[in-house]
Amino acid sequence: MTSNAVCSHRDPMLKKRDDFEDMLEERRNSSDLRYALRCYTPVLYKGVAPCKANQLKNMVLQSEQIHYVINQVSKEMGRAVDDVQEEASAILEEMAHRLQLSTVRFFAFTLSKVFKTLFRSICVNEEGIQRLQQAIQEHPVVLLPSHRSYMDFLLMSYILYTYDLALPVIAAGMDFMGMKFVGEMLRMSGAFFIRRSFGGDKLYWAVFSEYVKTMLKNGFAPVEFFLEGTRSRTCKSLTPKLGLLNIVMDPFLKGEVYDVSLVPVSISYERILEESLYARELLGVPKPKESTSGLFKARKVLSEDYGSIHVYFGQPVSVRSISQGRVNRCQFNLKPRHIPRRPSEEIHSFVNNSAYRLVRAQEENMVLKPWVLLASLLLQNHHQNQAAGQKQGMVLDELTEKAVWLRDLSRQYGAFLHWPDHMPPSEVVSSSLSLHRGLVRISEGRVQLAVEQAGGQVKPEEPHSTITPEEDLLSQAVVVLSCASYRNQALHVFIRPALLASAIHTATSNKKQEVYNSFSFLRNMFSNEFILCPGATVQDFEEACYLLVKTGALQVTQQEVLVTERGQRTLTFLTSMLDPFLQGYQVVCRFLCEEATEALTEKQFIPAVRKFIIKHLLAGRLRYTEVLSSDLQKNSLAALLRLGAVRKIKGAEQGTLKVNKVMVNSLEDTLGGKLPTQKAAVARL
Repeated sequence: MTSNAVCSHRDPMLKKRDDFEDMLEERRNSSDLRYALRCYTPVLYKGVAPCKANQLKNMVLQSEQIHYVINQVSKEMGRAVDDVQEEASAILEEMAHRLQLSTVRFFAFTLSKVFKTLFRSICVNEEGIQRLQQAIQEHPVVLLPSHRSYMDFLLMSYILYTYDLALPVIAAGMDFMGMKFVGEMLRMSGAFFIRRSFGGDKLYWAVFSEYVKTMLKNGFAPVEFFLEGTRSRTCKSLTPKLGLLNIVMDPFLKGEVYDVSLVPVSISYERILEESLYARELLGVPKPKESTSGLFKARKVLSEDYGSIHVYFGQPVSVRSISQGRVNRCQFNLKPRHIPRRPSEEIHSFVNNSAYRLVRAQEENMVLKPWVLLASLLLQNHHQNQAAGQKQGMVLDELTEKAVWLRDLSRQYGAFLHWPDHMPPSEVVSSSLSLHRGLVRISEGRVQLAVEQAGGQVKPEEPHSTITPEEDLLSQAVVVLSCASYRNQALHVFIRPALLASAIHTATSNKKQEVYNSFSFLRNMFSNEFILCPGATVQDFEEACYLLVKTGALQVTQQEVLVTERGQRTLTFLTSMLDPFLQGYQVVCRFLCEEATEALTEKQFIPAVRKFIIKHLLAGRLRYTEVLSSDLQKNSLAALLRLGAVRKIKGAEQGTLKVNKVMVNSLEDTLGGKLPTQKAAVARL
């Protein structure tokens, strides 16, 4: 089985998905206190008895692996063994969870109140819950939820408690520890805390991995972590991090357990609690530190309506079956198992492919709401109007007609769309607009994004100063980026056809080979931006052709790719969807060619590129406010580093960047369609 087979081409039309049930309905009709105090007796793996927190710590500290590393560190650092042993114990103390049912009950009661106030419904696929229950009894289970909000892990534990399933232990970042009271509460409801980075700290890594593996191997509780490593501020999936996935696959690879079940979970919010907070973070307006007082300030949030949440528990993925024919486990018999070692190339590529496959599974079960489609259309309209210097938005009827067109298209592309078919489309549109009224303005039957030109006006909080053009631009950008975060939720549905549409647009002829080269270039360029499985370029190209041919937008022969008459509308929509990203990458290239000094470091890159972009936006030289997103800027730098157009200089000041201007320039030209992809290939792409 080749690495490509993981992301094999399949007909998105044939996906069968489970139905949902609203779990808040029962909470609205019965006592929250009785619910929080009810008899809770979850079934554990092979019926093991739950393990006390102290027992677990002792098991970890007495393991062969920890003893081995303690001796190794003591030799290397010339420190007493007892001294290192104490450090290991302190690391574990800082890290370990202290799950207590009383805390869980407290959360069950409080969250019931909070959720009923905030959300209309929390919909869960019960068949997924049944599959999970089965999996927990048979093998160690790892839960892998998507990560779009702070709510995610509270919500996960709440759901598992409700359905009488074993509560997970959850890997959380150290930042929560700063929230004194809340940090401890989270610890008692199953969170264990890990440092965001522990570089070459051997002892830390050993304690951490042994702790996770001990819980997993003994089946004390399902282990839960976020594959993306951090919350996605942009609402599109992030490139998966492999550290924890490596750790949880290890007991299977070493033959210590028969199998491990990985369960992807997709959590879709109709309205994101942190919406404007994220937009501000992406624009470099600092985020508030995690603090308990900040939580209470968030109480005004409680008077808002956040629509519904959909949580979809995906099919459990057996590590045993996905590794068959891909990993030779004999390599682990050559050395004692407790000796830590770096994963081989084969293992690394297997874990990496699996991670992509799991994130794709999360994406495919994300529920899209009508607003996601409306946000996509309103953003495109906003950009067109800006380019034409117009101010008015779209007529409501036109927006409805386009939304219905896009609804049908996205369903044909296999989107998991929750569009209430029993309602007239105009009602669906108006109720979506009213839920997101903070982002749109409706006047005289026209709809547009709520970006008001406020330049030159007096600031309400400071009567003596006026709003500068730059402040005005940033406040508009908050709305545009908030809207973009909803459009981003649909990107996984359209990304392959959109790459193909852009490739057709930039290729110099209709020849299939040229279109493919162009597609391959764009896909490679954007592989830090979107979830594109490594080594699956041909499948992605075929899938995109298949979808566009099936929906009548293209005709593909052996030699040529031709756009049909009726395909124009689809292709225009698809290329417009990708354009802000193309322009973002181009402007970063422009910045590096024009402004980058010899001493530019990675740390200075974002502020410097932001300044450059603001200048160009204010001068009217750029079309998309979206290019201000720091996420887009970071991803484009990552792509340039991966392609070797920018290098980090070793030994120089922290992260100094060396720019190959010839190469960056030719990449920019190819992105802009000025250079055919063939020529660019000479520049070592």
